[in-house]
Amino acid sequence: MPVIAVVNRKGGSGKSTFAAHVAAWCARAGHAVMLGDVDRQQSSRNWLRRRPSDLPAIAPWAMDQNTLRVPTGISHVVLDTPGGLHGFELARVVMFADAIVMPVCPSMFDRESAALCHAELMALPRVANGRCRIGVVGMRIDGRTNGAEVMRAWADAMGIPFLGVLRETTVYTRALERGLTIFDVKPAQVATDLGQWQSILEWLEPVISPPQAANDGPVIRTQAPTRIASARPENLMPAQDSLVHGTRLSGVSATRTEHRAVAGTLAGSRTQVPQFLKR
Repeated sequence: MPVIAVVNRKGGSGKSTFAAHVAAWCARAGHAVMLGDVDRQQSSRNWLRRRPSDLPAIAPWAMDQNTLRVPTGISHVVLDTPGGLHGFELARVVMFADAIVMPVCPSMFDRESAALCHAELMALPRVANGRCRIGVVGMRIDGRTNGAEVMRAWADAMGIPFLGVLRETTVYTRALERGLTIFDVKPAQVATDLGQWQSILEWLEPVISPPQAANDGPVIRTQAPTRIASARPENLMPAQDSLVHGTRLSGVSATRTEHRAVAGTLAGSRTQVPQFLKR
């Protein structure tokens, strides 16, 4: 089950807009996708309530005894994460993510905040060894400025793959207010914006259709008896359950001490944390 997490510590960076569009793109490609809103503002969940029923379905979290979980039948997950994500909460997201996209606005403050987040991500083993990919997208770029060049130069200096830019336009605002994305309207009306998404989607394509997702459990090949190990590193994510339809993305801590430490950290958070990020 591929998981794409949209991460940026700074609020107002366009995370919800980007996450909604990735989920809609997956739905239109025929995938059973869930848009998981971990942000306490619940922007993505509110957008889903506006989405017309005749469009390709995007599922929200399911509730099981007041615990968020992946609904039955879901094959792809897009996570809209809260601002200020760091520490254990950020590490738990990385444990299950196959890719992290960082939407970043071009201001100096946004770039500095994103640089700090990227540094913390790179300290996590699954990111450092390339098992969880990271890419950056320039958001709300004014075409009359050199914002795109600034963002590309910054990403290159940081060593982060630069996926492209999305322009500042009311097209996104008008679409989202109706529960839509630019992928849900007539292509002729949003040709410029669809063109900007092309390089982003090309980078996401191998993530969406991988040979094995990061949170898939060990499998047995039918043509050979060799056991394939999970893509998760043992030192970060030991003894995880397989992610299958209708089950929680759950994990077991290596030690009781680690489990209590993580649980205590998450218990103090104001964000409602899904079960698979708690355990």
